[in-house]
Amino acid sequence: EKVLQNPKWPEAWPFTEKDLLRQDETNDGYFYEPTRLCYHIDDFAVSALTDYYKTQLKEGDDVLDICSSWVSHYPTDWKGGKVVGLGMNKAELSENKQLTSFDVKDLNQDPTLPYEDESFDKVTCVVSVDYLNKPREIFKEIGRVLRPGGLCMMAISNRCFPTKAIRLWLMTNDVEHIFIVGAFFHYSEMFDPPSCDDISPNPGRSDPLFIVKAAKKQAS
Repeated sequence: EKVLQNPKWPEAWPFTEKDLLRQDETNDGYFYEPTRLCYHIDDFAVSALTDYYKTQLKEGDDVLDICSSWVSHYPTDWKGGKVVGLGMNKAELSENKQLTSFDVKDLNQDPTLPYEDESFDKVTCVVSVDYLNKPREIFKEIGRVLRPGGLCMMAISNRCFPTKAIRLWLMTNDVEHIFIVGAFFHYSEMFDPPSCDDISPNPGRSDPLFIVKAAKKQAS
């Protein structure tokens, strides 16, 4: 949680093209074509994430879930406004009962979000930021579609499909992952300083879980 309290950001974007390469650079559509109706973190972490969302999501919030799938882990009794999922697998997205609509798109091919400016109150992403190979562009887009003061929450853990995670992620640890995602927020120039909440339910005994988050800058 303290990693982002007083970070020393380099003056310029510190990541290279090589950092953002993956072991498998074939079209992501082939990899994500099989339907996977399973959790990608353990049950304890899933429960911790849902409990966390209870404190962050307000009734009527318009929410965008990027890298979405068959479940978004939102509280079952939460009543959102427009709840949109953007992901890679139509069959998985169609199973997500918390979404009011969804779009299928590969953000690694085209890192733009197909939504109007300032159209969401919250943006979520669960254990998938490590698959994005154009993070600066995507975080700028997240800032664009958020309303001023709107919050983006990136849930991260240490589980992944290693062949599709960026090289930088595989070479770094949990603490460094927090700094990396914080850097994505910082260098987009769209957000207030990022912070981190450690919501790991049973440290050392279940999946770690961290929320790296930042609010979109208010209009000056």
